Amino acid sequence: MHHRTFPTSSSIVAAAILCIVPAHAQKAHGPGVSDTEIKLGQSTPLSGPASAFGAGAGRAVVGYFTMINERGGINGRKISFTQLDNAYSAPKAIEQSRKLVDDVGVLAEVGTIGTAPNVAVQKFLNTKKVPQLFITAGGRRFNDPKQFPWTIPLYPDFETEGRVIGKYILAAKPDAKIGVLYQNDDFGRDYVKGLRAGLGGKANAVLITASYEVTDPTIDSQIVQLKAAGIDTLIEQSSAKAAAQSIRKVHELDWHPLHIIGGSTASVETVLKPAGLAASRGVVTTQYLKQPGDPAWADDAEVKAYKEFLKKYASSVNPDDYSVLVAYTNVNTLGAVLKSCGDDLTRENLVRQATSLHGQRMPMMLPGLTISITPEDYTPFKTLRIAVFDGNSWTLTGAPMTAD
Repeated sequence: MHHRTFPTSSSIVAAAILCIVPAHAQKAHGPGVSDTEIKLGQSTPLSGPASAFGAGAGRAVVGYFTMINERGGINGRKISFTQLDNAYSAPKAIEQSRKLVDDVGVLAEVGTIGTAPNVAVQKFLNTKKVPQLFITAGGRRFNDPKQFPWTIPLYPDFETEGRVIGKYILAAKPDAKIGVLYQNDDFGRDYVKGLRAGLGGKANAVLITASYEVTDPTIDSQIVQLKAAGIDTLIEQSSAKAAAQSIRKVHELDWHPLHIIGGSTASVETVLKPAGLAASRGVVTTQYLKQPGDPAWADDAEVKAYKEFLKKYASSVNPDDYSVLVAYTNVNTLGAVLKSCGDDLTRENLVRQATSLHGQRMPMMLPGLTISITPEDYTPFKTLRIAVFDGNSWTLTGAPMTAD
């Protein structure tokens, strides 16, 4: 079992900018909070089938809190951060969440990765009234402030992404003959549901769908099936491995549909380069974050700051790892929320501040995009950008598109 705990110090760096709070603020401490520390925890896949996804992101989160503590903490309190391995197993995730809440005594569980672990612990954490904050999971089930008010996502949900693509098709190719490739789970099914909703009265433009299991070694047969159906628009919501395979197979077949891939698989480094940059030319996607490996952002100040942070505090991770990028944005948002809590560091106020982010922008978010969370609607992003790959980098096209 991986168990990383970062002890706190009672010393306070007087010069820290983060220590400034209103003079009239009243102190209120929830579990895991004292005058000198805030206990936070995370359950993440440091081993098992998703370890490549979780380990890098986990190191970025650890590095962020190390940096924050070096700067004096947040509002004068150091972060005591405990990271436990859930091996991407639902039973293990429950075990680790219980340990974080009952044994470590955290204020909140933060940044848990993936649908299965988050589903597994959602009822437990909500029953205990422990914030399940800024999870990296795109299922619509996590936007349920009435049933699960303590669970707050910070990742574009897949149904919203599908809706945006549906609206894009209506504007860019209204007579499209659409085929869909999707992963046979909530990741794929939510996207397809959103796509049909976004197409509205033209949902019958989806002529064929083909699914695959995450354990399938290849999706070549599905691509052949879709091409044979006579479609001219291929939309897919698939894993990074499957997306790279589909781009390559479409190219090998000398097939030239409008090809749209999911935003989570739009990495130049980890998907498009393995598929072939020439083969990837013309591929379309949605984006909400700047891609650090994309030459278009090479001189961007936020991208430079991101890379410098990783070089100093998480030097072993790949800056172009999408999970690391998402974790960096999420943990920066968490830092802002903790700061906004001032001395009212109760679980209730943490959720109150986290659901008051409407209209705010965080580092690495694309121009024109802001967080859309409100107390009544936990949808983190209702607006996304459309980008087209030119063979070298992604080019944003058109105005931001809303799912509404």
